[in-house]
Amino acid sequence: MTTLPLKGLQVIDLGFWIAGPATAGILADWGADVIKVEPPEGDPFRGVFLSGAAKQVPFNPPFELDNRGKRSIGLNVLHDEGKAALEKLIRKSDVLITNLRESALQRAGIDWEEVHRLNPRLVYCHVSGYGRAGKDMDRPAYDVGALWARGAVAMSLVPPGTDPPQPRGGIGDHVTALGAAGAVCAALVGRQTTGEGQLVSTSLLRNGLYMLGWDVNTRLRFGRSEPPFERKRAPNPIINCYRCADDRWLWLLGLQGDRHWPDLVAAVQRPDLLSDCRFADLKSRTKNSMECVNELDDIFATHPLEHWEAALDGSGMWWAPVQNLVQVVDEDEQVRAAGAFVRTPVADGEAEMLATPVDFGGEVPIPASMAPEFGQHTEEILLELGYDWPAIAALRDKGAIT
Repeated sequence: MTTLPLKGLQVIDLGFWIAGPATAGILADWGADVIKVEPPEGDPFRGVFLSGAAKQVPFNPPFELDNRGKRSIGLNVLHDEGKAALEKLIRKSDVLITNLRESALQRAGIDWEEVHRLNPRLVYCHVSGYGRAGKDMDRPAYDVGALWARGAVAMSLVPPGTDPPQPRGGIGDHVTALGAAGAVCAALVGRQTTGEGQLVSTSLLRNGLYMLGWDVNTRLRFGRSEPPFERKRAPNPIINCYRCADDRWLWLLGLQGDRHWPDLVAAVQRPDLLSDCRFADLKSRTKNSMECVNELDDIFATHPLEHWEAALDGSGMWWAPVQNLVQVVDEDEQVRAAGAFVRTPVADGEAEMLATPVDFGGEVPIPASMAPEFGQHTEEILLELGYDWPAIAALRDKGAIT
């Protein structure tokens, strides 16, 4: 088994919901000892899946994904003695990750300036909705608001006259968490040179813009933007999706339109299309996009996906199947070959879960443990900080710990 690169590092996860805990969860998968600091009522994300399901379910898969491999301490950081325990933890840790709003961090005395004073070597990662400056820096946010809605991701997918699509849970949070985890690692490398930690920050808003980097940079450089288009009006009809006879879809990947057009024509066995002046080159196919898409619609509707898989592969045409979640998780052998899933410890043995999308030494990182119960490791962590059992009992009696 490859030694994970963050083994030996201690990380404080001082976050709620998804983006902050997911960042810490990635670091846990990569070998860090992550301590999840939870308030007296626990991370609110613990109960959301139960209430959203509208029925009793035995566990919370989204919470498990972002919190496996961590230890949990129930700590009231607004209590003087709870705050003192957190300060002890800060002094011996390497990284602190939080997605609390800056005003809340300042009220609790755990903002960057205060934490840096306590431990100058600590890397402080702040994940926010809208950034650390400006009038909206403290506005409440989830990824559906800051990234999906305000960051223009939703409207970039909406052809004229249609409604904005609903996002899937946490998609913006997880993209943001990957960037934040990378930033933490970069700051840790920098610490080897300078001896000091630093503040690293990212926001859901900026990650939304980065997801749309092609469009955003075009707008910045040319002062214009391309509106979303319907598939019938695709500027390049061979980087587009088509329905097969069995109601499955495929997506052609002919980004280099003139290079791939002959391959596609060979796959569909329509040599006459090569001499059709409407489709002679990419410029012509763009001008006559609707006619080209209609022609290809009729062709692909004649056979099931399995037929087109062999035909497209045989001609060297680039393409991909359009899959739903059941197909990609339950049926696609390549997903498993790529290491997308990992056996993870759970209460009754092991369960298959989604792996962090990075391997080390060619091996998928195996989570160290299941997601912790709320406050499961409170006493264990306090003992590591130098508290004895009478002191721990006193903290509990005073409401400083849970």
